[in-house]
Amino acid sequence: MSPRTVVRRVAREGAAWVLVVLGVVLWPLPGPGLLVLFVGLALLSQHYEWADRRVDRVRLRAVQGVAHGVVTTWRGVGTGVGALALTAAGLLWIWVPPQPDWWPLPDWTWFPGGLWAGVGQVVTGLAGVVLVWWAWRRYHGDPAAVAALDAELAEARGRVGGRVGGEP
Repeated sequence: MSPRTVVRRVAREGAAWVLVVLGVVLWPLPGPGLLVLFVGLALLSQHYEWADRRVDRVRLRAVQGVAHGVVTTWRGVGTGVGALALTAAGLLWIWVPPQPDWWPLPDWTWFPGGLWAGVGQVVTGLAGVVLVWWAWRRYHGDPAAVAALDAELAEARGRVGGRVGGEP
């Protein structure tokens, strides 16, 4: 390997590990913690087989979740409205309206997290809207495509073993 290739690999792996750690830290906060964690794992999957197996399973599980979320018209509308509501909540978080007089809790409980919590919600909500739109076009009204996705996830579970996303 040339020195340039080594430097690129070390930089990519370093960035990947930073994103993984940042994703774990951001996970419990409102915003894109899981997305940051997934991007870090995706970068690591270019170098490590264990990361590649996990990225594949997580990707399949995420697609399966959104595919089942748009399988019927009502589910699709509900999922889309939920993603739009998350985006709207993030915009409200960024705006931070004045605390009303009737607010019974301490001041720090009025829109905690500040600007970046709102930005994280907006980014997550917009990503959700795009994902729902994509899944609607790909899976709505096509039960065979959803069944094929379920079978692909079952096969991925068999290759790696264990559970995905809390499923037995």
